[in-house]
Amino acid sequence: MFWHIFLLASAIKMMFIPSYRSTDFEVHRNWLAITHSRPMSKWYYEATSEWTLDYPPFFAYFEWALSQVAAHFDPAMLIVTNLNYSSMNTVMFQRFSVIVADVVFAFGVKRCMTKLAKTNNQFTIGSGLLLANIGLIMVDHIHFQYNGFLFGVLLLSISYVLTGNYLASAFFFAILLNLKHIFIYVAPVYVLFLLRFYCFRNGGALIKLIKLGAIVGTVCLLSFGPFYEHIPQVLSRLFPFKRGLTHAYWAPNFWALYNFVDKVLSIALGRKPATASATGGLVQTFNHAVLPSIPPSVTFVMSAVAMVPTLVKLWSLRNEANLGQNFIRAITLCACSSFMFGWHVHEKAILMILIPLTILSITNRTDARWTIFLGILGHYSLFPLLFKSDLLLIKHSLHIVYTGLSVILLRNVHGGRFLTVPERLYLYGFVFLSLFENIIHPALGLDRTLPFIPLMATSVYCAIGVFYFWLAYQKHFITQTPFLLQQTQKQGLSKKKT
Repeated sequence: MFWHIFLLASAIKMMFIPSYRSTDFEVHRNWLAITHSRPMSKWYYEATSEWTLDYPPFFAYFEWALSQVAAHFDPAMLIVTNLNYSSMNTVMFQRFSVIVADVVFAFGVKRCMTKLAKTNNQFTIGSGLLLANIGLIMVDHIHFQYNGFLFGVLLLSISYVLTGNYLASAFFFAILLNLKHIFIYVAPVYVLFLLRFYCFRNGGALIKLIKLGAIVGTVCLLSFGPFYEHIPQVLSRLFPFKRGLTHAYWAPNFWALYNFVDKVLSIALGRKPATASATGGLVQTFNHAVLPSIPPSVTFVMSAVAMVPTLVKLWSLRNEANLGQNFIRAITLCACSSFMFGWHVHEKAILMILIPLTILSITNRTDARWTIFLGILGHYSLFPLLFKSDLLLIKHSLHIVYTGLSVILLRNVHGGRFLTVPERLYLYGFVFLSLFENIIHPALGLDRTLPFIPLMATSVYCAIGVFYFWLAYQKHFITQTPFLLQQTQKQGLSKKKT
């Protein structure tokens, strides 16, 4: 059944091969060309295209491996100067490369569900919700990226935590960091967890620390070793801090709310920013008109402080039955903390919260509740990526069908309703938000005078929901463990009585 679901999901993805694709399609085509046509020492210097290589070396090696196959489809796509090249063979190859790479995601899902699901029904439902996740469909198979492949590596790492093989988990997470450095958002969880539950448990801390360091160090050496003479250049590409506090489309986080307040105050007080506007649609630094402008250091401190309660709680946990699940909750929360307060956060990073959370949806009602709540608003927040008018029906249909199936299937597992009345009222607001953005706003002619309003409305409204989730789920994580232990004890007593 599992592989049938995977094949069905793959068939759905194939339907989007001829659909709209973003500039990320050209980004990855250019990276294929760079890694195929330039010597390794020039990979992180090549700048013929504006879409320079800015992922860690392992992803560059991945692009190189793909380029070896791409050469048999259309060698012209591997010419660096062939900017914006998109022959039919090029489109077919790149689209299918994403679909095939999702096999890694499938293996990660299978391992996690095998460990967490208590029944075949739970296994099938959990697998289906992950394999057919519409966030990945929209971002990878329409917009174009390789997030499924990357999340597959993350799930493989998580699966080894669930089975107690912590060295294997560290190995896969080290690989992941060297594929895409954005996953450093959840690195504090791994560091603390491995120290607390591997190195400092049952003695032999020094030997364990050496083993752990050897694994991580070897992976990093294999990744960065060939670039040892060019490390500063590689790092300058990986961490470009001149891109500004927020992306051109504000990710729905704290800074979207901050920008919105600054915008309202600037209009009320008649002030204009001295540099580029936050709503100008450009990816660059800008100064706020009224509120203090935020440097990168402030976002780093706020992200770190926001993670502290989660990390303290994780450290305080004992070696109990739900340790693996609490590890996943900590990943979810630290990803959310970085999403809320990080520097130049992309809207796609919401998937770093949603994917781990969905893993837990089959285990209990509370995680199922938050999976539904955050799934509805998180997937809606990705809509601006698919801005073409001919995608309007597609993205809404995907959202409605996936949301409906999520609710029906999770009710099948847990029964009853999940959301409170205020949560349902907030989610109903997306109906009115969609009507405003797609019908009322253009009907009033505001698309000519105030074109940024729909994007800002989406960012701000979704940010309110993400902020609510972050606060509520953190409270749940900090207070839920004793309850789970009581439930485990009660279940044990019930079994003894029977």
